[in-house]
Amino acid sequence: MRIKTIAIGCDHGGFDLKTELIAHLRSQGYTVTDCGSRDKSPVDYPRIAYAVALRVATGECERGIIIDGAGIGSCMTANKVKGVRAAACYNEALANNCREHNNANVLTLGSGQTDPTLARRITDIFLTTECSADRHLRRVQLINDLDQHRLTTNPKEESVDLSPQDIEKIARRVKEIITTGGAGGTTAASGAPDARTLANMIDHTCLKPDATKAEIKKLCEEAMQHRFFSVCVNSTFASFAHSIIKDSSVKLCCVVGFPLGAQPPQIKALEARQAIRDGANEIDMVINIGALKDENYALVERDIRAVVEACKERSVLSKVILETCLLTDEEKVKACQLSMRARADYVKTSTGFSKGGATAEDIALMARTVAPARMGVKASGGVRTYEDAIAMIQAGATRIGASSSVGIINKVKPESGGKY
Repeated sequence: MRIKTIAIGCDHGGFDLKTELIAHLRSQGYTVTDCGSRDKSPVDYPRIAYAVALRVATGECERGIIIDGAGIGSCMTANKVKGVRAAACYNEALANNCREHNNANVLTLGSGQTDPTLARRITDIFLTTECSADRHLRRVQLINDLDQHRLTTNPKEESVDLSPQDIEKIARRVKEIITTGGAGGTTAASGAPDARTLANMIDHTCLKPDATKAEIKKLCEEAMQHRFFSVCVNSTFASFAHSIIKDSSVKLCCVVGFPLGAQPPQIKALEARQAIRDGANEIDMVINIGALKDENYALVERDIRAVVEACKERSVLSKVILETCLLTDEEKVKACQLSMRARADYVKTSTGFSKGGATAEDIALMARTVAPARMGVKASGGVRTYEDAIAMIQAGATRIGASSSVGIINKVKPESGGKY
């Protein structure tokens, strides 16, 4: 897939090379964001490198190029930014390797090591080479796991077979932590989450096809007022919703492949990347349900992994919607296992647009299955009351998706003094 947006920056020593590369990139049809420096006056390269890396990490630009004297210091700086995989390249072979093997998203060049002709060739390779082999993607995922502190030095620790008793202990502990908020986050009377804890578990949702901007604006305002964890909207509203909540603690969640999940993996990945560029912090994707029922597990895993990879590139959380009402228990377990293999962050019950929604039994089954991977479980679809939400949490849900969020949270306010 051809990329379009490039962030580029340099220190004073790299100014001439940056000027030549900008002209070259624009002649190739790329949109270039110049992060400085603006002249040959002395400048601290870490500030420029950080500016470029940040634009890549947030999704504002798809790739980044940084130029200093050797390319080493800028590479070190850029790799401090979560979601960035920077590579210093001095020849075409390294440029090809950093993309094909490592899926690098930032290139650093040394103006003292690379003449303009070679720099153009290196840049062209960096921008047009894809990382597609499964063995390389798996290793890139291990690099990405460092951002989430999920990588270990012992590969056996990442695929430990837990006994049913171990899994039950983990599930009980997850419920215990969630219902107490880690420390005292319950109402005294019932042991259920207090208002603050419950609000921080809710994705305030509006996904109906006839939703208007006025309704999305209201959704965002309610989320900020009640301190819900996120708003969940169709991606067409991503930019608009982000413009409202960007200065608050509320996150932006967008759905992908919604509501049927029948799109090809590359289309879902493209939709996810666009939503992320528009401000999404989380992506909820619908699996290919027909492929799962056909037992085409390779396609289902590839489908999930395509979106997960798009999310990992920008350190965005990924949730996998199973549409549990259409699946047997065996299929639910298999879908959870495939989500674990694809390294998604959550599994989620439903879109809310099929013949059924979340059930406590499905939540419990999913929580037991994904416990070894320490994944989250989102209950969504038909969670309309406070009692519904509590039942899901007690079954093992760590996130709730609901359009009736205000009514749910208002039910708990009297017991918690109405304070958040």
